[in-house]
Amino acid sequence: MSTQPAAESSAAAAAAPPTPAGLKLALGLEGSANKIGVGIVRGDGHILSNPRHTFITPPGQGFLPRETAMHHQEWAVRLVQQALKEGNVTPSQISCIAYTKGPGMGGPLVSCAVVARMLSQLWRVPIIGVNHCVGHIEMGRIVTGAQDPVVLYVSGGNTQVIAYADQRYRIFGETIDIAVGNCLDRFARLLGLPNDPAPGYNIEQLARQGTKLIELPYVVKGMDVSFSGILSYIEGAAKELMTKGEASPADLCFSLQETIFAMLVEITERAMAHVGSNDVLIVGGVGCNLRLQEMMQVMVGERGGRLYATDDRYCIDNGAMIAWPGLLALGQGQTVELAETTCTQRYRTDEVHVIWRG
Repeated sequence: MSTQPAAESSAAAAAAPPTPAGLKLALGLEGSANKIGVGIVRGDGHILSNPRHTFITPPGQGFLPRETAMHHQEWAVRLVQQALKEGNVTPSQISCIAYTKGPGMGGPLVSCAVVARMLSQLWRVPIIGVNHCVGHIEMGRIVTGAQDPVVLYVSGGNTQVIAYADQRYRIFGETIDIAVGNCLDRFARLLGLPNDPAPGYNIEQLARQGTKLIELPYVVKGMDVSFSGILSYIEGAAKELMTKGEASPADLCFSLQETIFAMLVEITERAMAHVGSNDVLIVGGVGCNLRLQEMMQVMVGERGGRLYATDDRYCIDNGAMIAWPGLLALGQGQTVELAETTCTQRYRTDEVHVIWRG
């Protein structure tokens, strides 16, 4: 069970003003991993409320699907109530329910889908399944104002370089094994770092104290990257280096970040050259990392472009990132029948028909 006593504060903590007549509202539920979030977004892109809660396990442990699903079941209804209260919204004002269809962990996904179906029937509004990755992209675009950037999507379960073309988000490069966030999380467990608020965040803080760069494998294969070999190498070398006094935990965190972030910057720049864009948008939980943003800014600045990035309110999984693309899909008549409100752990970013973009 989570060690957090209350839901994390919403990005729109103060009660929102009444919604102007004619603007539709969407309520979104996100629960693909260890965070469950409920967000309410208005038709003009204004986020009315966005509370969430995180399932946190003891140091050195990950989170399992069954326990995570139980956490989401415990928090779903109270987060819906909190979102309505913070957004100054009644159920009768909600135009549609959006939920995360995938990708993600099966049990947690299904738990939130069940709540979405319940609300759809209870409030008699359409329901829409949203791709988690597309949710991150559209959230980043509406929050930052980015128009048509190359997107670096980095999280615990995904690592992709993406650009838009012909109503699809095309994947130009990705990890061929584990995601960058998973690599950081597993190394944090090896060091015994806390999972509160997140293992990757704690690695970032420790890395700032590092002064020695340890040479690690650098694995870029064309447009793709690989992190499993780097993780295996540093896991094997960490104990010996620390025992001999040749490196501190801070040095190891610093070295791991510098190496894997350099790989991400390289494949992002290659995609930029290919599509002819000088702007970059970073989305996903790892996108909160200020060192990654700093390294990307140097590269983008040299190309005369602009970097778009957000903080943990929008980078980390949240309900608003599901509500907003749900509202965009609703505007194009993209709803689904209740019998088709399924979930899938494997749902590629480029499978989505992005009908709302020209």
